[in-house]
Amino acid sequence: MNDTPLEPETFATLYRRAFAEYGAQALWNKRMLEEPTPDDALVIARALRIEGDREARKLAEQIEKACRAAL
Repeated sequence: MNDTPLEPETFATLYRRAFAEYGAQALWNKRMLEEPTPDDALVIARALRIEGDREARKLAEQIEKACRAAL
């Protein structure tokens, strides 16, 4: 059993996860960037909140939290 805590995901990792999981559903009109900034990730979080389901909104919250931590 591994007792080391997992590192929190970065906003860029969560950004890419959003496109992988919700690209066709909620991000159909967005383009994925190679090097997203926190502002880019917040745009995606907003789209997830508007166009996504409950799980997408949870991911949006994680993205927003990671963006705040990156500042």
